[in-house]
Amino acid sequence: MKATLFVLSVVGAMSGLAGSAYAQNYPWCATYSGRGGGAQNCGFTTFEQCQATVSGIGGFCDRNTQYQPKTHNRHYQ
Repeated sequence: MKATLFVLSVVGAMSGLAGSAYAQNYPWCATYSGRGGGAQNCGFTTFEQCQATVSGIGGFCDRNTQYQPKTHNRHYQ
């Protein structure tokens, strides 16, 4: 079960990277538990995706306070 969740989280992260070459801004951050302190990854679009990533490896998920949704400037003619 944990292996499946890990694979799904990796595939989800990779699909987000395939869309563009510039830095992305996502609403959820994972803070990992570890020996050297907690690393942070703010690359999650949903809380569930973040939770699946920290499940079994330790850590927690929080909202990204730096998140700014994309705005679309569409001009209709």
